Amino acid sequence: MATDIQARKAVDLAGPGIGTYEEVERVLPDDYRSALTPRETQVAIYAVKKYIEEHLCRELNLMMVQVPLIVAAESGVNDMLDRDGSRTPVQFHIPNDRNLHPVEAQVVQAATKWKRMALKELGLEPGEGICTDMRAVRKDYFLDHDHSAYVDQWDWERRIRATDRNLDYLKDTVRRIWKVITGAQRHVETLFPQLKDPRYPGLPEEIRFIHAEEILDAYPDLPRKQRETELVKKYPAVFIIGIGWPLKDGYPHEMRAADYDDWTTEVTLPDGRVMHGLNGDILVYNPVTRRRHELMSGGIRVDGPALRTQLGMSGQLDFLRFPYHQGIASGELPLSIGSGIGQSRTQMLLLRKAHIGEVSVTVWPKILTEISAKKNIHVLT
Repeated sequence: MATDIQARKAVDLAGPGIGTYEEVERVLPDDYRSALTPRETQVAIYAVKKYIEEHLCRELNLMMVQVPLIVAAESGVNDMLDRDGSRTPVQFHIPNDRNLHPVEAQVVQAATKWKRMALKELGLEPGEGICTDMRAVRKDYFLDHDHSAYVDQWDWERRIRATDRNLDYLKDTVRRIWKVITGAQRHVETLFPQLKDPRYPGLPEEIRFIHAEEILDAYPDLPRKQRETELVKKYPAVFIIGIGWPLKDGYPHEMRAADYDDWTTEVTLPDGRVMHGLNGDILVYNPVTRRRHELMSGGIRVDGPALRTQLGMSGQLDFLRFPYHQGIASGELPLSIGSGIGQSRTQMLLLRKAHIGEVSVTVWPKILTEISAKKNIHVLT
């Protein structure tokens, strides 16, 4: 029994929690009907997008900036998403000038590292930051109802001081973001009152903070995604702190890259217990799909000591050869906090959609579109 539990936990560390289309078919609701027409959906998407960008910038003192879709492979700026090497970027050769001056390029998986370098390049001061309309490709996802190969995020980053690297500052920032998301819900429901469906309760005004270790204590025998689903059934909106640090069962709540979020720094919880991590995820209960739904991942970024610790724990100290990592280790890059807020994930939730493909145009396997069609779910193509 213990071996089976360990196996299920290990498999769930970096995956979406769904690994077969039989399971996807079970997860998708049988009683689904879209509250919005295809035309109304497009209007609503851009109403939410405009609201969140405007209010996120106002709440966090951010400015909208351009962001790369491709980066040089040798720069080390691309995100690997986790630390086990299971999610690699799309890479291609640009035979520039008849291969006399070629470029090895990668499609970004996220803009986390690039944003921190941009803070320095733009000369931003502590308390100032940037927000991007980031697009990426993540080819190694299992494609289901809320994971696609095409990713769009509000990727933001703000410069902070050393004295801001604490749990209170992290929580205050999360509460500001949550204020924007709940405000967007009220805004779009004013435009489209049919979104107020008694079957689908709205988001709570307050978000609950809980450490990953506390979740493990509550659900010790469940893999991560099942723990999260049980948690959000009880608390419909949570921020899980400390994702990446190995918990008492020997596994991290989820694998996290070693070179952006700080998941090793000690923090003291309100009850006095000492834990680890200045990062986390916003998760909510999705009443349409009846399971956990991730909206945001991020936190306070590594400083020099945390970077070295996390690279050492991950067996990646050789990353210190890259300019980005050298900039953190030397203190040349500014301290920061940031996250990626999923655009399509947020749209899917607020517009009461059962499938992310209803708000985002990308590619899907035939089996998934056929399953969706049987469930009255029509993805965009």
